[in-house]
Amino acid sequence: MNVIQFEDKPLAHYSYAIISGNEMALVDPSRDPKPYYELAEKHQVKIKAIFETHPHADFVSSHLQLHKETGAKIYVSKLVGANYKHESFDDGTSITLGDVTFSAINSPGHSPDSITIIAVDKEKNHAMFSGDTLFIGDVGRPDLREKAGNMKAKREELAKNMYHTMQHKFTQLPDATIVYPAHGAGSLCGKNMSTDSQSTLGKERKENWAFQDMTELQFVNHILKDQPFIPSYFGFDVDINKNGADNFNANFGDIPVQFGITDFPSDDTLIIDVRNADDFKNNHLKGSINIIAETEDDKIETWLGSIVEPNEKFHLVLNSIDDLDTLLSRIAKIGYEKQIQSIITLGAHNFETNKSLDLQDFKKNTDQYTIIDIRNKSEVDEGKIFENAISIPLNQLRASKNKIPTDKPIVVHCAGGYRSAAGSSVINNLLQSDNVYDLSDNVNDFK
Repeated sequence: MNVIQFEDKPLAHYSYAIISGNEMALVDPSRDPKPYYELAEKHQVKIKAIFETHPHADFVSSHLQLHKETGAKIYVSKLVGANYKHESFDDGTSITLGDVTFSAINSPGHSPDSITIIAVDKEKNHAMFSGDTLFIGDVGRPDLREKAGNMKAKREELAKNMYHTMQHKFTQLPDATIVYPAHGAGSLCGKNMSTDSQSTLGKERKENWAFQDMTELQFVNHILKDQPFIPSYFGFDVDINKNGADNFNANFGDIPVQFGITDFPSDDTLIIDVRNADDFKNNHLKGSINIIAETEDDKIETWLGSIVEPNEKFHLVLNSIDDLDTLLSRIAKIGYEKQIQSIITLGAHNFETNKSLDLQDFKKNTDQYTIIDIRNKSEVDEGKIFENAISIPLNQLRASKNKIPTDKPIVVHCAGGYRSAAGSSVINNLLQSDNVYDLSDNVNDFK
């Protein structure tokens, strides 16, 4: 079998195409189906099957669009309660495409309705597409389904399910089975994933903590400890994926564009400005939040979906109209494209500016500033950069106005400078103050 792995770097998401003969299957496809169509054209194959390992929380899948446009069948666990046309795919069910037989293993733990897809070709080569159940070096977090999805479950219950999945569900598979996960390092669907994009089951049995000899209680305590925060959009995306999303670009043409504006009457709608921090500080619309999206390393998907609530409307300020298609595509990956009220570029007009921090004064007199540390709890637990800093994670900042003292100038910091641009702009809006400063990458001077 020929397995092709696709990587979405900002979300650390892996999806897969499996080609055998003149047929192709997909596993956990991204929102944009175009790369899969291009691959099918290149190899002159027909897309016959789409496997969904579970309703994903961190991205919107294109499974329904692929079905509508290719006729391929969608295979998903009956436990999902999917509201789209599908074939149930659970323990004991299998299909054959070309020379490859695909079968399902119900593998609850990350979610109650997770399945692992096993593929075996005529040479008895084994591959497992483990979704968010088994990662390289870790397993999926069990705390995302308490408030979202058709089947809600408590984290302790799912942690116990994951223990039994690791202990019993994969024992019949050979060590040579290649493990293809849905995510890698940087995803919020686990806490300690490897940078490797694939592994073997034998290697994971030896090195992955979840396969080691321990009691159920030890496993549960370990997996529940120090999980990362849950972005606001995760439950929203579970429900979108359970129902099936609109076509990828179906809503793009309805978004009005305001090009080169020199005036912008405030309508109290949130404004998200994705330009770089310097351009934002030099000139921006009043009330804007600066979530930078210049490169793939800037995680606009994660932070937009953490700062902005599902269904909350916002205007989107771009650096250039050239960025339009890229930014809409990235926002659509988390299902937020319908929330965009308008797309804006700024003309030759001075709107708002931010004052620059006097870094030397701050270094000499840190006690004369209120310092807000917007890193995640797990980062702060590893050590504070400033002992007198007040810790408020970025995803909680908009709801934390009463926790921020206003008797001193405020300096905002994160770990490397990217998040503090957003954090300082959020606080500036909360307090309506020009006495809020972004420490930016100067935080490295204090480590």
